Amino acid sequence: MATIGVDTSQPADDARWTVRLGLLVGGVGLLGLFAAKWLGINRDLIVGGGANRWWDVVLLVFQAAGTAIAEEVIVCGYLLHRLRQLGWKDSTALVVASAVRGSYHLYQGFGGAAANFVLGLFFGKIYQRRGRVLPLLLAHFLIDAVAFVGYVELEKRVSWLP
Repeated sequence: MATIGVDTSQPADDARWTVRLGLLVGGVGLLGLFAAKWLGINRDLIVGGGANRWWDVVLLVFQAAGTAIAEEVIVCGYLLHRLRQLGWKDSTALVVASAVRGSYHLYQGFGGAAANFVLGLFFGKIYQRRGRVLPLLLAHFLIDAVAFVGYVELEKRVSWLP
């Protein structure tokens, strides 16, 4: 894991990157979600499916951790690292890894797949330059945890949520 930058060797730098990425990607993602919904290019999403029991929120947080680990460690870190070892050009590897990321978000509709393709390009380029997955993983986790739990907590109180 240390080979792809999942370690505690740079805690202050990783923390700064995590917060910046979380705010930037979370904010842009939220605006993109509303724009895609308004344009009719995204499917309706029910994030988390509701929380009827106290432990449902805990499960949503675990789900956020699982998706962050799977996407950032496997697709961003492992795939990009391995393709580089195999001699692929960084630009080609970046497009392929981003296409993989976008393709498994097709259940969200075109908007979700396209947004995740762009996110793959962005996160992948950062990984290729810095060689660290941990800030990407933590930012992804925070974005998903806030989205999953926030949606469940706000959906009955805020009328404008999709």
